[in-house]
Amino acid sequence: MAKRTQPKWEPPSRTAVPVLKLYNSLTRQKEEFIPQGGKKVTWYSCGPTVSYISFDILRRVLSDYFKYDVHYVMNITDIDDKIIKRARQHYLFGQYLKQEHKLPQILEDVGAVVKKLKGNIETTTDPDKKLMLDQMLSRVELAVGEVESAVKSNDANRIMSARELLLQVAKDPLSDWLDGTLGSSVTDNSIFHDLPRHWESEFHKDMDALNVLRPNVLTRVSEYVPEIIDYIKKIIERGLAYEAGGSVYFDVAKFDSLENHHYAKLVPEAFGDEKQLQDGEDYTMNNTCFKYVGDLSVGKDRLNEKKSATDFALWKKSKAGEPSWDSPWGSGRPGWHIECSVMASAIMGSSIDIHTGGVDLKFPHHDNELAQSEAYFDNDCWIRYFLHSGHLTISGCKMSKSLKNFVTIQDALKKHSARQLRLAFLLHSWKDTLDYSENTMEVAVIYERMLNEFFLNVKDLSRNVALGTTNDSFQKWSRKELDLQQKFSETKDSVHNFLCDNVDTAGALKTIRDLVSSCNLYLGDKSQDFSPNTLLLRDIALYITELLRTFGALPSDSSIGFPLASADNSGFNLEETVMPYVRILAEFRDSVRTQARETKDVEILKQCDNLRDNILPTVGVRLEDREVPPARVKLVDKETLLKEREAKQRLEEAKAAEKERKKVELAQAAALKEAKRKVPPSEMFLQETDKYSKFDETGLPTHDAAGKEISKGQQKKLQKLQAAQAKLHEEYLASIK
Repeated sequence: MAKRTQPKWEPPSRTAVPVLKLYNSLTRQKEEFIPQGGKKVTWYSCGPTVSYISFDILRRVLSDYFKYDVHYVMNITDIDDKIIKRARQHYLFGQYLKQEHKLPQILEDVGAVVKKLKGNIETTTDPDKKLMLDQMLSRVELAVGEVESAVKSNDANRIMSARELLLQVAKDPLSDWLDGTLGSSVTDNSIFHDLPRHWESEFHKDMDALNVLRPNVLTRVSEYVPEIIDYIKKIIERGLAYEAGGSVYFDVAKFDSLENHHYAKLVPEAFGDEKQLQDGEDYTMNNTCFKYVGDLSVGKDRLNEKKSATDFALWKKSKAGEPSWDSPWGSGRPGWHIECSVMASAIMGSSIDIHTGGVDLKFPHHDNELAQSEAYFDNDCWIRYFLHSGHLTISGCKMSKSLKNFVTIQDALKKHSARQLRLAFLLHSWKDTLDYSENTMEVAVIYERMLNEFFLNVKDLSRNVALGTTNDSFQKWSRKELDLQQKFSETKDSVHNFLCDNVDTAGALKTIRDLVSSCNLYLGDKSQDFSPNTLLLRDIALYITELLRTFGALPSDSSIGFPLASADNSGFNLEETVMPYVRILAEFRDSVRTQARETKDVEILKQCDNLRDNILPTVGVRLEDREVPPARVKLVDKETLLKEREAKQRLEEAKAAEKERKKVELAQAAALKEAKRKVPPSEMFLQETDKYSKFDETGLPTHDAAGKEISKGQQKKLQKLQAAQAKLHEEYLASIK
């Protein structure tokens, strides 16, 4: 018998797979992300910025979801005009306090401060800044008034208190005044080192509190001055920069005239915009707040040194009261834009995959970075993908450190958890403006609560399977399980598509919310023979947990999801340790409660409810009774449970008040009806003299209040009302016999 041949095999048709696309500011559209080194990605983040959470999310998604090997570099700007000025102010104010001036001297100095403030208010055209200065002036004048009142009272303690308040309120304008009069006398370079290091340390603490990953490399401008000088030398050698008056400027026009170069690649329409060039000349940090803002500090002498107003400083000649380094062009310091070009290039070379920063840095800062770096390397591809995050507003208003309109991270964390803050960022597009407001945070809190309840429900089911109180997970799947699995599969595909589409975490989380809703509907099935499939629900919970970890919303020490995490580094797990004892207590209560219901022992039932409603919540335990035991047992944050209890009590009180109100209304209605029944039909209209003036012998109105005879139609209506009253009155008379 001839051997049969093996049939031809054909592979399944290839399904189109979505690829990661990112919105690239260089093209102003979404582009497929193609790193230059395969799976290796070089990424430079421009300084501490409001976007630290957004960029941390992007970084985590690329690393943990798309499995790229990301090398993340971030810079710290510790040399620029505003940092230098702030360091001087901080130092001079400290010195002023040490001198312990007498009160008359302080009042004289504050008088000069007030005069300067008033002058600034008169010359300021920006309405927001004018409002800020007005408020500052009002506070200082009120503090001065309190000092004068205290002096008149001759109360030493009150005078001392008023003096301290005045110095506290006047700190910022007084520091600025001291800098204007004494700033040039500061020669100790260490003061320009200490303040940035302090804020850098505070910044890292804040980032740790927000679960933001630290960079792989952190660069500081002050540590790269030799490299900056060499970098500038090469640009000069290429004929694209020039020295003038001890400073060095980039020749924008000459660079842009070259065939292989373009200036203002990110914002070409801003080319030649002198205001934006000046407004963006310096940019600084204050990492106790969300916003990091810039400061203009370009003197007219420097503007006159330039060949063109569009040229920008690579190296600045130091003035009195500024830190300085020796260079071929004299004593000076780096310009703002050059720092990022040099530090990023020193670590990552001539072409970098990703550069991130706030949208307000596009022009001139990032456009100047591109020009400098492409002049240095003589290429046109220093950055491949520019990712710019949106602004942050406070209740609809632009946040500004200089306008005192900002929220510190510490303040934000007093109101909301790091997870809730991150969820607020996750629930909106990283490239769009985020409004930090009560409404925004409430959405994040509600989303967190929804996830938390889902995880708690699945944990409870999983424990019941382990204890044998519910059916084993390996049960035959019905149409309900098949439908839920289909929803799960579609969700994973949808999440992947959203993340490929410019890392759309808001879309991904909406899909997760829909999946959780489907799970809740599945769990709410009241069919008699229904038993939820714990294994399927656990798989879904594990998937959501892993996604949250990828987003940085679920730190390793969190217990919101699966697997259960250790409470500390010792490996001790609070939930796993405590839950068996809580479970025993819950089962004992279930048994007592069941017997009490059968015997109708009201007192025991009250005690069972008291244990559930008042005792266990104080130790972070929530019991949820079901028609058929066991009760659901959930370990929840104690404060959350106490707030839930208070809300429940308020609701019950409101219901009781509403019930009492309705009871009173019913009693009043009954009393009114009873009083109405007692009135004879012949008397029912006689008291309505505001409507009627004459009546017939039966008490029926014949003329209205103005003396006009009532129409026949109106008389018929009144006769019907009188007849109805006659019936009611007869019923009343019969009831009292």
